[in-house]
Amino acid sequence: MLQTAPSASVKTQSGEPKIRVGVLGASGYTGADLVRLALGHPAMEITVLTANSHAGKPMADVFPHLGFVDLPGLTTIDDADWSSVDAVFCGLPHGTTQEITKKVLAEHPKIKFIDMSADFRLDNAETYKTWYGHEHQARDLQKEAVYGLTEHYREAIRSTRLVACPGCYPTASLLALLPIVKSGQVDASDIVIDAKSGVSGAGRSLKQNVLFTEAGEGMSPYSVAKHRHAPEIEQEVSKAAGADVLVNFTPHLIPMSRGELCTSYVRLAGGATADDLRKTLVDAYRDETFVHVGKPGVLPQTQNVRGSNYVQIGVFADRIPGRAIVISVLDNLVKGSAGQAIQNFNLMFGIEETTGLMQQPMFP
Repeated sequence: MLQTAPSASVKTQSGEPKIRVGVLGASGYTGADLVRLALGHPAMEITVLTANSHAGKPMADVFPHLGFVDLPGLTTIDDADWSSVDAVFCGLPHGTTQEITKKVLAEHPKIKFIDMSADFRLDNAETYKTWYGHEHQARDLQKEAVYGLTEHYREAIRSTRLVACPGCYPTASLLALLPIVKSGQVDASDIVIDAKSGVSGAGRSLKQNVLFTEAGEGMSPYSVAKHRHAPEIEQEVSKAAGADVLVNFTPHLIPMSRGELCTSYVRLAGGATADDLRKTLVDAYRDETFVHVGKPGVLPQTQNVRGSNYVQIGVFADRIPGRAIVISVLDNLVKGSAGQAIQNFNLMFGIEETTGLMQQPMFP
């Protein structure tokens, strides 16, 4: 028997009405994981699901694993009832979010938008145009968007109505790098990031490079020296360093469904050692629920965080004098996307930040 989705009259255990949420792009992997997590959130009620190419279908037809609960039917964005939502999670392809966000917020200014695309991540509209190939369509909104790297922008996220959630690669890289760059313990002009992601990071649309026979039993670099997450990483590392910097960033596709591993090679500065870097990271994340710095010798592994909102970081001395290796892992669909989005949602609505996110990693 199907469990019934909460009605508008259903309240949380504290007696407060549930917060009505819409998910745009619910037929993608990110949208589906957002729905999966939202169904376990005690303060959320899903009222709108959009997927233009699947409009008119039940969610179970698109994602059978979500067929055990009663969810709203999929609709087009044009047919969505914005009066029935308090918050919107946007999992649309890059380049399609700006105009929709601008239109919805103009008509319903009290709605809170949590964008999981890249459309509001870059502060500079000209940088956005360079990397995404078209003018930014909502420059005024860009000015109020807050970069949603939760552990580093928590207070600003609490007070905004528009959060630009980071990409999965930037989340993994920046959580490992920002504290040690801010501390001056590494040379920000000499950072090399070797990044690897599961195939779900490429999205659900058909592409030759993600076919089983193309992606299986091998590993492939892609977007070498031109990946769109590079300027996002550089934007935040530059803020931490207090100067404009470039990073060497190369992503790779690994034949697994989900997970991400970023290995950052850094040059030590100011007489710092790898142990100093570890201490800085431990101090930075000592009170954080989801970011864990391993003890000396502990190797981060994607299977340690699969299906969870956790990040695991390890620091190692390089054999090359004056250098260190910092490794970070996360689930690209959870902390790298939908989970971090819910973490930000919780902050925006004054809810305990970990709510709905304490599921432990799946292993094996």
